[in-house]
Amino acid sequence: MILRRKTGNASGCDSAPLKQAEPSPSQHAQPRVPGTPRCREKRGFTIIELMIVISIIVILMGIAVPLYQQSLIRARESVLREDLYTLRNAIDQYTLDKQRAPQTLADVAQAGYVKSIPKDPFTNSNDTWTTEMEDSLRSLDQTQPGIADVHSGSDRIGSDGTPYNTW
Repeated sequence: MILRRKTGNASGCDSAPLKQAEPSPSQHAQPRVPGTPRCREKRGFTIIELMIVISIIVILMGIAVPLYQQSLIRARESVLREDLYTLRNAIDQYTLDKQRAPQTLADVAQAGYVKSIPKDPFTNSNDTWTTEMEDSLRSLDQTQPGIADVHSGSDRIGSDGTPYNTW
C-alpha cells in the first residue's frame, strides 16, 4: 500500500492525515521510517552561524582596508613623482627657451609650458609647491637666475622613509 498526501499548504506541509491509496501492480509498498518527521519546519540561521560569517567578514576587512590605504598612498606618490618631473622639465624648457629662469611657477604656466600648475597630491593645493631659487646661471646664454627646482610642500614622510618635500 502506498501513502499519498493530499495537496498541502504553501509551506509544503500537510496538517491533514495521510490517505491510503490502492497500490498499482507496478508499485511496491515502501515502509515509513520511524522517527522521521513528515514535514520539516523551515528554519533560519543560528546565531553561531551568523557570528562565524560576520567574524570572517571582519577578518577579511581587517586585511583589505590597510592594503587599500597603502595602494592609495602609492598612487599619490606616483602622481607626485609625475608632477615633479613635469614641472622640472617645464622649468628647464622655459629657462632654455627664454634664456632666463622663471621667477614663479605661474610664469611657467602663463608661458604655456604647462596647462596649469598641478595640485600637490598630499596637500591638495597648487599653492604649496616650494621652489628653490638659484643665483648661478645654468648656461652661458642665460641672463637672469630664478627657479631651479621644485618640491612638494607636504611635511609628511614617504613610503621610502624620506620626506616628500625632499623629492
